[in-house]
Amino acid sequence: MAIGGSIGTGLWVGIGGVLSKAGPLSLILGYTFWGLLFIWPLNLCVAELCAYLPIRGSIFELASRFVDPALGFAMGWTYFFAGVMLVCTEYSAVATVMQYWNADINPAAWIVIAMVVCFLLNVVAVKWYGESEFVMASTKVLLLFGLCLITLVTMCGGNPQKKAYGFSNWGDGNAMHPYYADGNTGRFLGWWEVVIYAAFTIAGPDMIALAAGEIQNPRRTIPRVAKLIFYRLVGFYIIGVLCVGIICSSRDPNLLGAISGGEAGAAASPWVIGIKNLGITGLPDLINALILLSGWSCGNAYLYSSSRTLYSLAKDGQAPKFFTKCTKSGVPIYAVLAVTLISCITFLVSTDSAVSVFFWFVDLTTTALIATYTMMIVAFLGFYHARRAQGMDKSTLPYQAPWTPYTTYFALLLGCLALLFVGYDSFAPFNTRGFVTAYFALAFGPFMFVFWKIIKRTKFVKPSEADLYSGKQEVDDECRHWEDGGLEENEKYRLSQMSFLRRCWERLW
Repeated sequence: MAIGGSIGTGLWVGIGGVLSKAGPLSLILGYTFWGLLFIWPLNLCVAELCAYLPIRGSIFELASRFVDPALGFAMGWTYFFAGVMLVCTEYSAVATVMQYWNADINPAAWIVIAMVVCFLLNVVAVKWYGESEFVMASTKVLLLFGLCLITLVTMCGGNPQKKAYGFSNWGDGNAMHPYYADGNTGRFLGWWEVVIYAAFTIAGPDMIALAAGEIQNPRRTIPRVAKLIFYRLVGFYIIGVLCVGIICSSRDPNLLGAISGGEAGAAASPWVIGIKNLGITGLPDLINALILLSGWSCGNAYLYSSSRTLYSLAKDGQAPKFFTKCTKSGVPIYAVLAVTLISCITFLVSTDSAVSVFFWFVDLTTTALIATYTMMIVAFLGFYHARRAQGMDKSTLPYQAPWTPYTTYFALLLGCLALLFVGYDSFAPFNTRGFVTAYFALAFGPFMFVFWKIIKRTKFVKPSEADLYSGKQEVDDECRHWEDGGLEENEKYRLSQMSFLRRCWERLW
């Protein structure tokens, strides 16, 4: 679910925009750069932090402990904002995709349907939430595998045209395009545009960080998930963008026309355009249906996570207390209602192009996610310096992230640079809408930090005084029945009770 839940419509539809701006080689280089130099070390350092203290207060409480209570407050609210914007992004994507079949119906109608279904899954049918999200997430993973397989087969000649086109779409100078400027500067800016879009599409460790206190056997599960992130980055994103640049030319007239014309749904998807160009029939409607399911799944997942974030903030006294009100089945009903009401801003699609509104929310979400992940890195560095200042033996850590703090500081630098230059193309000529959507979260996060610092008169935590041990004994007691006899020995015994195929599947994830 953590894997599939992070695969949204941005990887199916929105990626056509950056492919046409930057070219296929820039697409691969941008995703590889951001994935391996920011997302990978981010996941590893958050895994070290959360495996040591997998408390139910989540990473926001750890940021308050090791850096400043104001940082925990700002991180919580910035992530809440990002989660709500993601809900809006996926609702607008649903409206965009539905217009592929019928462009005459007001897209607001499709948003109402998406809202009602996601609300019911989160409130009325919450006991089926896990099952429904598992099915939808699995479908998205299979869709990505299927599209990559289609690319491999067709590029080798397995298509109606019997044409082994290989990497022909990269020829004639189409590998890298200049964007916003000419020459090498333009090609660099095209690559940077891909890096910023990768920050939207590649998921960080937020699901792990928020659910650390609820994960079974967290001191083995969290490090295992973190260690596999490299293979997931390569397998899902880097290979995925490689395939999309192979199957569809970045200068395909249908792609450029669909983007400039704001065409809905799979009409603007490079996957569908490439498949149509090869003369393969029947797949566009199927792919569009699966893209629709993808958007619905992500909207469902982020309605859940953002409402639980608001609930956690309220429990910690950082949001109004009435958001802690739960139904008999444990659903924070007022938090879910609040997120649903805020997401009504998605009805902007009734007055503007659904595709345009989708990209507005993409911009708002991207900056908020980068800001949240950068604050997670700061929280880890607070923990790192605290354990060094207090002489903690690193061998007592359940998991130690490799190459810290060097990779962590480099990731912090990248996060700060991305925040500063996320909207570089909105300055000349000045684009008010682009500037606001690109930089709103950059102002929101520091404002919330300063607000809480002034209201509560918080102070930065000295590394020598940081609280490294509160809650650890309770976690140790809870994990003892998994850890007695050794983590690896217990895991080997658990796997030995399974069939061969089930063991292979378990080891894969």
